[in-house]
Amino acid sequence: MHIGIVSTGVYIPSQFMSAEEIATSSGVPLQVVKEKMGITKKPIPGPNDHTVQMAIWAAQNALERGQIDPKSIDCIIYIGEEHKEYPLWTAAIKIQEEIGAFHAWSFDISLRCSTTILALKLAKSLMLSDDSIKTVLLAGGYRNGDFIDYSNDRTRFMFNLGAGGAAMILHKNHDANIVLESDIMTDGSFSEDVVVPVGGTKTPLTAELLATGAYRLDVLDPDGMKKRLEQKSMQNFLQVIRHSLAKSGYSEQDISYLSILHMKKSAHDFVLHELGLSENQSIYLHEYGHIGQMDQIISLQLAEQQGKLKQGDIVVLVSAGIGYAWGATTINWGSR
Repeated sequence: MHIGIVSTGVYIPSQFMSAEEIATSSGVPLQVVKEKMGITKKPIPGPNDHTVQMAIWAAQNALERGQIDPKSIDCIIYIGEEHKEYPLWTAAIKIQEEIGAFHAWSFDISLRCSTTILALKLAKSLMLSDDSIKTVLLAGGYRNGDFIDYSNDRTRFMFNLGAGGAAMILHKNHDANIVLESDIMTDGSFSEDVVVPVGGTKTPLTAELLATGAYRLDVLDPDGMKKRLEQKSMQNFLQVIRHSLAKSGYSEQDISYLSILHMKKSAHDFVLHELGLSENQSIYLHEYGHIGQMDQIISLQLAEQQGKLKQGDIVVLVSAGIGYAWGATTINWGSR
């Protein structure tokens, strides 16, 4: 028994923020924004580009591309962000209603920007353990850029946050694009480094806090976080990739394409170099920025559209999310 990817879907807003606008808003030199941060532009939400709505549009795109009847979906997993139309709201159930998946049951999961990898691992386990689950939809939206204060240099590494939605349809015994094994690791020493410091039970949101701009992402220990990340982050990226491959019966020499999140250009190049990959074996998302856990699906769909994927390719999706979490999933691309 195996699980295959039937189709993917993507929604990208029509509005963009240019590198020049990021430089002007932040005071960061334009050359740094373009060459070090690796951003030429990034999509930002328009007035109707709400988080779950973008997930719905992406799901509809995946259904159309895969020629899938929504009534055939058995389960929907929301992979988007908690920042959405309403707080305390189960987004997957809204997606179920809007796409007409009347026979599905639905739930939300969250692992920040590693949520897609977690969802692939979880969906595969559900499908293999439950005979009634044959088709699963993963769908999510992302617009955490709403929480970025471009005057706060502590959050500079998040100036690349964009907006968009992505979806993926998985089917049991689908004889193409086989989902192999995943590897996920988390490190709790980073758990409170990047937070929105107000608005929760510790410090409830008040009019005064809202007026002062405190309801934004911030880094509570920037020096400590930077030092600890430098020691661990890149090696953890490589570790989850290598472990996912090894669990799947492959090694880094077998990788044909790496579907990786947007990060600063030097880090992207480092990962490719350490794995012995060329620039052509990945896509640097400089026109998208970092759309959270949507990045892996966006990269995969772009690679398919650009002819970068061929029969028998070994593809690895890799992510990292604040908290911190790292994850990778290996896929055998093409028909069996």
